[in-house]
Amino acid sequence: MEWVKALHILSIVAWMAGLLYLPRLFVYHADAEKGSVQSETFKVMERRLYRGITTPAMVASWVFGLWLAFGFGLIDFSQGWMWLKAAMVLALSGVHGYYGSLRRAFAEDRNSKPGSFFRAINEIPFVIAIVIVIAVVVRPF
Repeated sequence: MEWVKALHILSIVAWMAGLLYLPRLFVYHADAEKGSVQSETFKVMERRLYRGITTPAMVASWVFGLWLAFGFGLIDFSQGWMWLKAAMVLALSGVHGYYGSLRRAFAEDRNSKPGSFFRAINEIPFVIAIVIVIAVVVRPF
């Protein structure tokens, strides 16, 4: 069980790193001229980060998390904190999917959002992570 916990935590760290870095790339990509060498470089970086690190890390987080929850019976679903965590993990997965759609828009040169938009959404995954950590560690309800 400790190995599964360790792998769950490591996959979450990788997932969060990707979700926090990808919007920063979008900030700089939004300012790059479409079709420029810089823009094409950002496309490669974004694709590799999203497909090569962030998405596999999300899948691993889900697999190891569900394994912990159901394989070892660690979770009592009668407690409110677990439902809050589950809702936040679903929200984080939704943010992941939304970032994927933004990445595709950049890849197809159809982004219309300014860099300030991406600076703002960069904070969303961390706010969700704060709620998850407090729910799991403090278990306020």
